[in-house]
Amino acid sequence: MNKKTIFAISGSLRVGSTNHNILKHVGTLLPPKFDYHIYDALATIPPFDPGLDNDTPPQAVAELRGLISNADAIIICTPEYAYGVPGQLKNALDWMVSSGTFVDKSVSLITASLGGDACHAAMLLILGAINSTVIPEATLLIQFIRSKMGADGEIVDGETREEVKRVVEDLLKAIG
Repeated sequence: MNKKTIFAISGSLRVGSTNHNILKHVGTLLPPKFDYHIYDALATIPPFDPGLDNDTPPQAVAELRGLISNADAIIICTPEYAYGVPGQLKNALDWMVSSGTFVDKSVSLITASLGGDACHAAMLLILGAINSTVIPEATLLIQFIRSKMGADGEIVDGETREEVKRVVEDLLKAIG
């Protein structure tokens, strides 16, 4: 039996961010029959340029498109910056619009920030615009995230741990 692949993208460029740590935690919840990869090259995606958005886009864009295309599901975990989507994440998603990479791709969205309402709503709109299949049960807004994480990067809030576990379970159900 072939393993299914889940590809994770953090909206934060900082490796030790709460969003990266949540994605690391997600990896511990997956059964062995899943391959799981957290993308760490978001900073290498060049600014979106429609003139370069063709069959031979910049290498970093082509690589990201390939990773997304080959995944059975995508998990995005992002903070909110200035009441919106972090610029580098939005930029990467802009590169996906014309490629069809996300069309019908199962997506889980976790927004983990101080507030996060505006980013979460904007991400749902963006994911709809690129025709992904957002799994409603596999979406989660975690507000006041720093108060729910320990100094070691672990989720210390029991309710948040359970909510993240539920999100993962619902995503796995959706992709079989």
